[in-house]
Amino acid sequence: MGILNVTPDSFSDGGCFADTESAVARGIRMLEEGADIIDIGGESTRPGAAAVSAEEEMKRVLPVVEKLFRETRAVISVDTMKAAVAGCALEAGACIVNDVSAMTHDPDMKNVVGKYAAGAVLMHMRGTPGTMQKEPHYKDVVAEVNSYLGGRVDALVKAGLDVETLAIDPGIGFGKTVEHNLSLLAGLEVFVDAGRPVVVGVSRKGFIGRITGCQVDQRLPGSLAALTACVLKGVGVMRVHDVKESKQAAQMAVQIAGSRLG
Repeated sequence: MGILNVTPDSFSDGGCFADTESAVARGIRMLEEGADIIDIGGESTRPGAAAVSAEEEMKRVLPVVEKLFRETRAVISVDTMKAAVAGCALEAGACIVNDVSAMTHDPDMKNVVGKYAAGAVLMHMRGTPGTMQKEPHYKDVVAEVNSYLGGRVDALVKAGLDVETLAIDPGIGFGKTVEHNLSLLAGLEVFVDAGRPVVVGVSRKGFIGRITGCQVDQRLPGSLAALTACVLKGVGVMRVHDVKESKQAAQMAVQIAGSRLG
């Protein structure tokens, strides 16, 4: 899953693809490098990020979704917590909603996802992007995050969504300390064993910087190491900035895992 942020303030590439032409060109390049899904977001969810209106988010996202889909017929995910944005993006060509609030932010999100029979990624986040890193605390982070995500899947299935359309994401960096993130990565088999596809995003994140001392633009080696660990534990979808390098690392990890299982 290639990350395409059409925002001015995302932590890694904010402002790089803020106009439609450059964003679409970036999406096409990621597809050429091996991306299976392009995840387009118009609101930063970095720690401390301020919320934007649905109108502003749609202004950023919809032209990119529409043009990229028209030109490539790519599998497109829209990274949003707002039902109105999701609905318009799905109408424009997206087929997946990546909701960092696991459909808790907007009560109408489940209805929109159901109406379009869209796929959905349910992520764990404690608090909001603006508050999530203020002293996060867990007794057992793996068990608590897994229980929360299982509860969200159950609730949404009871609300009428097809369980086969739902994936889960433990939310690395979203309301977690470095130690919490490492515990989640070490315990990923718990989420894989829950039976839903698992999506993980480690690319260029702050915990890599805190461990290695590297700035955002120097975190590719650490990102690839974390990605490899995820794939070896059975994670099916990796959300990444650096598609070409990540694809190669994932291909090798898949072959190693297959040889071990064989």
